[in-house]
Amino acid sequence: MHVHGGDIYTYQNMLDYSANINPLGIPQRIIDAVTEGAKRSAEYPDVQCRELRKALSQSENIPQEQIICGNGAADLIFSLVLAKRPKKALIIAPTFYEYEQALRAVGCEIQYYYLKEEKGFRLQEDYLDLLTEDIDIIFFCNPNNPTGLLSNKDFLTRILKQCEDHDIFFVLDECFNDFLDEPEEYTMKEFLSQTHQLFILKAFTKLYAMAGLRLGYGLTSNGKLLKKMKEVTQPWSVSTPAQWAGIAALKETEYVAKTKKIIKEERNYLTKSIDALGMTTYGSMANYIFLKGPKDLHEECKKHQILIRDCSNYEGLTNGFYRIAVKDRNNNRRLIDVFKQCLKDLEGADQCKD
Repeated sequence: MHVHGGDIYTYQNMLDYSANINPLGIPQRIIDAVTEGAKRSAEYPDVQCRELRKALSQSENIPQEQIICGNGAADLIFSLVLAKRPKKALIIAPTFYEYEQALRAVGCEIQYYYLKEEKGFRLQEDYLDLLTEDIDIIFFCNPNNPTGLLSNKDFLTRILKQCEDHDIFFVLDECFNDFLDEPEEYTMKEFLSQTHQLFILKAFTKLYAMAGLRLGYGLTSNGKLLKKMKEVTQPWSVSTPAQWAGIAALKETEYVAKTKKIIKEERNYLTKSIDALGMTTYGSMANYIFLKGPKDLHEECKKHQILIRDCSNYEGLTNGFYRIAVKDRNNNRRLIDVFKQCLKDLEGADQCKD
């Protein structure tokens, strides 16, 4: 079973750097909306999420009929794969595990494109060579998880063109796009009206600190696919409190602007601090940092009541790779101090072995 970050139920009373949730926490107006939604939860939720989709339509500037909501982005990944039942898929490694999990659930053959450490885990031109007629679907995360690295719109456009030429369905995960300085420079939303071969995934989870509420959405002009997804998924998958929370979240423009400023400043602080310790970072542009350090760093951090994401169970990675969230300065200082102590302790342990 794949182990995710954020397992605070196993590792209690720890500072959790393994899940990259907004350090500002859930806004009060969202909490108020959830409370109001809970009061109305004696009735079934709106199975069509009409008010939420209307609000998303205005926010994303996408027609309401091209939007589908789900119980987090993972729910939509599974319903999409179940609707399409692809025979062969191409996914990048390392990347978000739920793509692989959903594909394996329908018996799909998976081909991997392995990102190389010596190339800084950056996607290379030869990825395009694998977009052949035997591929039915691709999953592509931008910025990628766990590396946090971006592919520019020109390259994404070339991928989409090749997908159209070879009848490949392009699932583009933009769940971390809103953390970017200029998200519009990287989103592919403008192509939705031009093709039925594109599906964009988004979620409220990390930006609005709503992981426990479970709310995601997808964008596509492929009406046939949307109809099929609704047929294969459970009804009422999005609760009333979650729908109300989503509507309230879309009004939190100042909160988002403040979040992006903090994330950029603290990501730079953490990156420089980690590099200064002699560990390796890879230029993440998201609200998390991918790094290489000692093989036992994860276990050592737990001794100091800090939980980081051990990435060794990602396809394409081995022991020694980690992902950490970007938090506020006080917590980030604590993390760096713990890293210093862990590196010192591990170096001492190695000397004892010698």
